Amino acid sequence: MQAPSVGGVMLPRGNGQTVRLSRGASLTDFAEKINANPASLVGVMMNLGEMVTATQSVSDETLKLLADEMNFVLEIVSPEEEDRELLESFSIEFGEDEGGEEMLVSRPPVVTVMGHVDHGKTRLLDAIRKTNVVAGEAGGITQHIGAYQVATEVNGEERAITFIDTPGHEAFTAMRARGAKSTDIAILVVAANDGVMPQTIEALNHAKAADVPIVVAVNKIDVEGADPTKVRGQLTEFGLVAEEYGGDTMFVDISARQGQNIEQLLEAVVLTADASLDLRANPEQDAQGIAIEAHLDKGRGAVATVLVQRGTLRVGDTMVAGDAYGRVRAMLDDKGENVEEATPSTPVLVLGLTNVPGAGDNFLVVDEDRTARQIAEKRAARERNAAFAKRTRRVSLEDLDQVLKAGLVQDLNIIIKGDASGSVEALESSLLQLDVGEEVDIRVLHRGVGAVTESDIDLAMGSDAIVIGFNVRAAGRAAQMAEREGVDVRYYSVIYQAIEEIEAALKGMLKPEYEEVELGTAEIREVFRSSKLGNIAGVLIRSGEVKRNTKARLLRDGKVIAENLNIEGLRRFKDDVTEIREGFEGGINLGNFNDIKIDDVIATYEMREKPRG
Repeated sequence: MQAPSVGGVMLPRGNGQTVRLSRGASLTDFAEKINANPASLVGVMMNLGEMVTATQSVSDETLKLLADEMNFVLEIVSPEEEDRELLESFSIEFGEDEGGEEMLVSRPPVVTVMGHVDHGKTRLLDAIRKTNVVAGEAGGITQHIGAYQVATEVNGEERAITFIDTPGHEAFTAMRARGAKSTDIAILVVAANDGVMPQTIEALNHAKAADVPIVVAVNKIDVEGADPTKVRGQLTEFGLVAEEYGGDTMFVDISARQGQNIEQLLEAVVLTADASLDLRANPEQDAQGIAIEAHLDKGRGAVATVLVQRGTLRVGDTMVAGDAYGRVRAMLDDKGENVEEATPSTPVLVLGLTNVPGAGDNFLVVDEDRTARQIAEKRAARERNAAFAKRTRRVSLEDLDQVLKAGLVQDLNIIIKGDASGSVEALESSLLQLDVGEEVDIRVLHRGVGAVTESDIDLAMGSDAIVIGFNVRAAGRAAQMAEREGVDVRYYSVIYQAIEEIEAALKGMLKPEYEEVELGTAEIREVFRSSKLGNIAGVLIRSGEVKRNTKARLLRDGKVIAENLNIEGLRRFKDDVTEIREGFEGGINLGNFNDIKIDDVIATYEMREKPRG
């Protein structure tokens, strides 16, 4: 087989030789590796039906297409490997303790709290913080920095534990996966009245993938219908066997609301760490670790919460965090107090960085400002190239016309601005994972930390983009500009709401059709009055099945009395249930709707999307 030639110029033939390139490399980068002229590679791409310039960042698929054509094997270098190679070029070893065993000293365990929405993670973290506020120091925790350290007594010895309070919640795979990399132990919160839910399993799988030990906090034991034994049984199916059942996972029954058994939970964390982990680090070397959270502060500029993993971070050190760098001007702990140094497993708020690093970016201390700037600039260039490559849509010259004419490709362009890098990243990750078919595509044109600015509105105007502001608003004249130019700016404080609305917008682009499907009917046999819940209908299920949280309408003498009701509560005798089948009796609560009478019929239904096509 002959080597390809362009304009009579023979190009090198790879013969299976491997070429290593980073994400977002250009044809010029490829040409340098194989000792070819970049212009000739542009010609090869044109022959393959791809219009690409020599210096443009291209996607991994485009590079693979070129490599295959020229019989080279393409290897895309992972960002982690690329970063390691970059640091090696500066003779820096990241992720390893210097010196021998004698240099290592024990450090506190780092803990992340995971679990299903509404199972009490935030309340648990608040309860742990309150337990550790010294008497007379009410409100001593003045500053939420995304991580904090608490103390507990185990076997007469005071032990410290560091908690990472990751932003958002379990839907955000990116944040949890990154949180787990920095975590020694995961506390899995499961509500005793709800049991194991989908996101409980998701959180559990992430903790297992990160290979971290798990301590289970069975929360809400003070709530009616709580069944901690059921939770233990359910989790056995997922490989978490309680110690009392002969396993090695510690389960602690708690009530975050009442502050019950919080000390026992902290003790379980320490005992699990001692039993299964060797938590030691060298405090004498230059500090290394990760940025947990970062945001722009009006008065102080870019501030980042960092977790020191090895070494000691001191005020005055020159540090690099992701593509940000600077000299540490000041450090604050979770109580807002100035500290001079931070030892391994200590979280601190750092002031003095040039810009906002990303959540999960690693940080390290270097000797010279010049070295810090060079590392940061190379990281920034790499990220920029990767982002450009991700943005480009590959449309071949042959089918470009048909695609444009038929409108086969529709893009929903989005600009994301948020209050902290972790939230922005989590939101972007969740949106890019939305799957609504091949006809519609989400493109994140820009993401950043801080208020929505006029330049964001300019970019949105030029690309028909929607601007999402998460916990931030439009600054200055940007709001008037958006209104004047008709740019859609959406503000959210709950990430789920943003995801649901964007998904709805995407489905709107697909124009789905919905149909009503009847689920079941229930005849009211008795009406019970409850001071707490209002009227409860004692019913017999006449047909199908009635499920909790489905839509319902009320019929009286065959006429519809009320529409758009919700089955908010469903009981069989004293038990809360999710469904009741035909022929069985039970109790139904319709929320705030109380106009129910004996012999009325509750008809339940759901709206299902018709299959397209």
